[in-house]
Amino acid sequence: MADVAAAAGPDAMIVVQEERLGTGHAALQAASLFGDGDVAILYADNPLIRPETLRRLLHTKQNGDTGLALLAMRPADPGRYGRVVMQDNMVERIVEWADATAEEREIGLCNAGVICAGATDLGRWLHAVRNDNAKGEYYLTDVIGLARADGQSVQAVEAPEDELRGVNSKSELADAEAVVQDRLRRAAMDAGVTLTAPETVFLSGDTVIEADVTIEPHVVFGAGVIVRSGAVIRSFSHLEGCEVGPEGRIGPYARLRPGTRLGRDVHIGNFVELKATQMEDGAKAGHLTYLGDASIGARTNIGAGTITCNYDGFFKHRTIIGSDAFIGSDSIIVAPVRIGDGALTAASSVITNDVPAGDLAIARAVQTNKTGLAVTLRERLKQKKDAN
Repeated sequence: MADVAAAAGPDAMIVVQEERLGTGHAALQAASLFGDGDVAILYADNPLIRPETLRRLLHTKQNGDTGLALLAMRPADPGRYGRVVMQDNMVERIVEWADATAEEREIGLCNAGVICAGATDLGRWLHAVRNDNAKGEYYLTDVIGLARADGQSVQAVEAPEDELRGVNSKSELADAEAVVQDRLRRAAMDAGVTLTAPETVFLSGDTVIEADVTIEPHVVFGAGVIVRSGAVIRSFSHLEGCEVGPEGRIGPYARLRPGTRLGRDVHIGNFVELKATQMEDGAKAGHLTYLGDASIGARTNIGAGTITCNYDGFFKHRTIIGSDAFIGSDSIIVAPVRIGDGALTAASSVITNDVPAGDLAIARAVQTNKTGLAVTLRERLKQKKDAN
């Protein structure tokens, strides 16, 4: 219930059907909230209906002499869908599969469940629905017959099966997701995005990809991603809650996590993970790096194997690196710390203090060479192994 309320938004009014006595009974629970004007009833398991289809439904109801309009489809396999019985180009009634005759089951036009009618009429019809059927339920579809009995005309608005298909199992949910992904991919390509293997790219409903972006195979976009024009997202990358600036180069095998914002011409290479990190124009992190809770200045280069240690077990801390800095390979940067413009850290350094602008920081043990010790050690170990 809390999940439904959160998804519906603060202005939604929610009514609970305490007893599951059928679709007509469910709609009746909300009848007191219909207000004036027209009311459309939709089903939560029909998530693929396009806005333009709903506009056609409303237009059909509001224009002409139509008392009720409904959505219908012609599925490849009508199965157990309710059948729409037509007469003189108008809907005469809907018969549920369980109650249909053999002849009625041969009808190809099927009910999608969505209806639109005037609030007053719909409320009256819902109160008149009876449950004398094979299932003993109150069917919403019975309002069509009641509308006809009132002398009202009922029109069917046809839409593709891919829009109106129901989702009642995990396999049907996967089928619906495939439909959505196909829509999103086509919309992206129509907008000037290159998908080199479209069927392998997975998008979110809110993904924003500008024209002239190239997406290589096997890329996943989570919620809240923006990719600016000219960027290239290379294979096997995962992006979520982030923004990639113009002309950026991401991947392959890169992960951009929420809060990441990249400027123009930022390069993120293979096995690099960014979280809540901002990188200014021209910054680079080419290989095997984790940057979390960090700000990286323009044109700064992050060497392979660099890690920002941002979490102490209780709190997150930020790393701030200026412009034109060079972070040597295998540097460990223990936040909170600042590294100034043009500074350099030597490879394999553990940086725990601020580095002023233009300075070189070396934070590693001094190398000592023991003359001949390697030969002596090998011989000693060989003798021990032979003795065993």
